[in-house]
Amino acid sequence: MEPLTNKASALRWLWLSAVVILLDLGTKYLADTRLTYADPVSVLPVFDLTLLYNKGAAFSFLAAEGGWQRWLFILIALGVSLMLLVWMKRTPARAWWLGSGLSLLLGGALGNLYDRIVHGHVVDFISVHYGGWYFPAFNLADTAITCGAILLIIDMLFAGDENAKESGK
Repeated sequence: MEPLTNKASALRWLWLSAVVILLDLGTKYLADTRLTYADPVSVLPVFDLTLLYNKGAAFSFLAAEGGWQRWLFILIALGVSLMLLVWMKRTPARAWWLGSGLSLLLGGALGNLYDRIVHGHVVDFISVHYGGWYFPAFNLADTAITCGAILLIIDMLFAGDENAKESGK
């Protein structure tokens, strides 16, 4: 592992994390104050706004447990967020696929972390469906996490060698 240095890093992408957090918390507030729990509001034939609370992780993993999972997910989110910040600090500023992907992951993780700490659950409100099939409800933080993961995969597949050369590895 390379030591932390003062050279320009992907921390310059933290503005994107802040935008994700603001949009995520703002839309969750609107959903929580304007929608009725579990009462879908149809927007398109395949898209509803449906307020739901998720005490678990992705796809409601561990949601039925007695409450201990909240603290586990808070600890995991804090650890992952710290790891993402260190990774961003060690990533060259020019590695924009990686930097922006890490920033989206961080913003999404912190948006959902806020919900877990303050509410004890994550506010979900985006519902996509077709016929009788429903994708699990999600929010903008989840969308940012997914987009960030896609950018990391793109970076790994197409820009990884350039980033390694640039950082001297």
